[in-house]
Amino acid sequence: MLLKRDLLELIKAGKVDLIFRRWNRPTVKPGGTLKTKVGLLAIKSVTDTTPDAVTDAEAQRAGFKDVADFRRWLDTMKQGSLFQRIEVGYIGAAD
Repeated sequence: MLLKRDLLELIKAGKVDLIFRRWNRPTVKPGGTLKTKVGLLAIKSVTDTTPDAVTDAEAQRAGFKDVADFRRWLDTMKQGSLFQRIEVGYIGAAD
């Protein structure tokens, strides 16, 4: 899963702990880790959902102003048959 540097910095700072992804097959699993440019991320949970189920509170946890802001971002993303809600946390520097 590729994440932009600004989003990674927000995760590292504890300001974002939720990511949404639309894809054809998942690339992360609950309990796993993800090595990124800012360090290791913990993949706490991965839940199938739909874009319509995203609340304002979840959109804000993902770094968006509100659901409308989230939907504008989603419209720029590639299509996929699977939509997932991924809880993440910063672990620390990668070795």
